[in-house]
Amino acid sequence: MKKRYRMQQIKVNVGATQNDLAKKILKRIGNRDLILTDMEIIRESIDARDKKDIKLVYTVDFCAVTRQRPKDCVRLPVGTKLGLTEAPDMTYKDVASGSERLEHRPVVIGFGPCGMFCSLILARRGYRPLIIERGGCIEDRVRDVEKFWKKGVLNTESNVQFGEGGAGTFSDGKLTTGIKDSRIRKVLEEFVKAGANADILYKQKPHIGTDVLRSVVKNIRQEIIRCGGEIRFNTRFVELKTGQKHVKSIVVETNGQREEILTENVVLAIGHSARDTFRYLLERGVKMQQKPFSIGVRIEHPQALIDRGQYGGTKGLPPADYKLSHHCADGRGVYTFCMCPGGEVIIASSQEGGVVTNGMSNRARNSGTANSGLLVDVRCEDFSSPHPLAGVEFQEKYERLAYENGGCTYRAPQTTWGAFRDDSENAQPVIRSLPAFAVECMREAIPVLGRRLEGFDDPSAVMTAVETRSSSPVRFARNEQMEGTFGGFYPAGEGTGYAGGIMSAACDGIKVAERIISKYIPYHDNKD
Repeated sequence: MKKRYRMQQIKVNVGATQNDLAKKILKRIGNRDLILTDMEIIRESIDARDKKDIKLVYTVDFCAVTRQRPKDCVRLPVGTKLGLTEAPDMTYKDVASGSERLEHRPVVIGFGPCGMFCSLILARRGYRPLIIERGGCIEDRVRDVEKFWKKGVLNTESNVQFGEGGAGTFSDGKLTTGIKDSRIRKVLEEFVKAGANADILYKQKPHIGTDVLRSVVKNIRQEIIRCGGEIRFNTRFVELKTGQKHVKSIVVETNGQREEILTENVVLAIGHSARDTFRYLLERGVKMQQKPFSIGVRIEHPQALIDRGQYGGTKGLPPADYKLSHHCADGRGVYTFCMCPGGEVIIASSQEGGVVTNGMSNRARNSGTANSGLLVDVRCEDFSSPHPLAGVEFQEKYERLAYENGGCTYRAPQTTWGAFRDDSENAQPVIRSLPAFAVECMREAIPVLGRRLEGFDDPSAVMTAVETRSSSPVRFARNEQMEGTFGGFYPAGEGTGYAGGIMSAACDGIKVAERIISKYIPYHDNKD
């Protein structure tokens, strides 16, 4: 096996080539007569702290040979002085199958990132998962969403929140995450296999793009089916049946017809907007608790303004993004979230009589407008009661207000930062769609954020209410075996409080799949 090395913090000028990278590496090693082979960019970021001298910063894996012996890798001196280490093995390691007999197929409820990657891993290992998705396949879902955006006709079962791919399919496909998990590389590689651009493997802030995601999720669906999985769209989970301590079956409904499905394993990957399912499961005795989340608006600027603020006059760089935060005098945090360079603000409602906003951008990020969520911390003490779903009620309250203040037509209330700051009359629909503490915190924070990113506090910046779905307002009970209130019941992903975006949800889904695999022999082996 070839000896591979990793070098970090390689800084080059904007527009540099791979040959320039190789020269930098050889110069640092101190031997320019070597030849670098099998070069792979592991990480690319932008250092824009000095806007007059912006650099691209790379981490690169490679082998080194001599001209005289091109087949033999040279051993190099590793150490912190050179920033050189042995390259780690990033190959995903399959867990060993267990020994228990699996009488029925595992059932995965929800086909967002968590359910999708859980199902993919199970299917590849021969466990033939059955996936239940209340929304439509991506082809039907796109039609339903476009009909909503154009005509205001909301399909409460197939929309921006529900359907193949989950809420992330109608965002930006941002793959940034704060978690440290060896499964991250596996998720990225599967996205690339399914049609995402290979640069997501190394970009500091990778994204797929809404337009590309539509084909990516379809390709993953087809791979799951090819490996023995089954997906039922437009099918709702309506009942969980258990023995004294363990799952026995679920009941689903399709076109008004109910069916009981026997299973010992149910993966609950329902996402953060399945409020009717939250309510049913709480009544059913499933343990859950309140969880803090955030509320705010979408704020928009011309992309050129953000580019100038971040890059100065440097050309040849991608549309700039940002990540800003401020700690308010009252102790609350204000922060930007899900920033979409070159994107657009969309209406992402899933319940009648409620308005929710989100951000979306295509792969090219070429709309000319930048937007992000501008969110304020919501604490459990802000809720009206200690009820486990009081956070859901909090969200629903302000979504209804946004609907009413927008004219009851699913047109979100809008204003400018200048009007919002000055408490102008035309800002009142937005102000009345937010809790008073959020209004005051944003008024305090935006001028501060404007000092950190020039132009952020431009009076003409557009603010659209209301954003409530940045994370789930509940967390389900889950033990070290990843099971919830009942044996064989696996709350997973963002909706149940164990993830906060595409990547963390996908990784959580893989972890649940690994747990099931480590317990049982593959389903097809039972039936041979």
